[in-house]
Amino acid sequence: MNLQVDYIRLDLITGSRRISNFCWAFVLLFGALGFFFVGFSSYLQKNLISFLSAEQILFIPQGIVMCFYGIAGLFISFYLWCTIFLNVGSGYNKFDKKKGIFSIFRWGFPGKNRRIFIQFLIKDIQAIRMEVQEGFLSRRVLYIKIKGQQDIPLSRVEEYLTLREMEDKAAELARFLKVSIEGI
Repeated sequence: MNLQVDYIRLDLITGSRRISNFCWAFVLLFGALGFFFVGFSSYLQKNLISFLSAEQILFIPQGIVMCFYGIAGLFISFYLWCTIFLNVGSGYNKFDKKKGIFSIFRWGFPGKNRRIFIQFLIKDIQAIRMEVQEGFLSRRVLYIKIKGQQDIPLSRVEEYLTLREMEDKAAELARFLKVSIEGI
């Protein structure tokens, strides 16, 4: 989402609260619970899952392995739910022409650096760079080139669905900042 007034442009960045992350977190949670219950039911020799007979799986070694996979999956699911709850990676890019400042704000993990806030001078911005890699693992990222700095990513890797959307956003930003576009 972009908000633009005469001298200020604000690009909101979506963090971990994405539909795909919710789906993966649920799949991991239910899969991990399934593995754990199957392994634990082989230990108890009782059917905790109605469609699976506990006698079909021996506790040693299959039941132990199933419990281990279930516990590992629960940890990974817990981590994913925490990133969703904390909305890690969300924030904004703010371009303030009146003050001459470009600001990047992102939420990180809890701790000393939970809030990531970086500022640059707009006059140091040289160009907007687009990186496009098509194929099985396609990658489309917008970068901002700043004098004397590494290129700074402005978007997430999977943010743009089409090349056209990415080009439009790069063109809008380049017009606002009065800089060129590089790459493609």
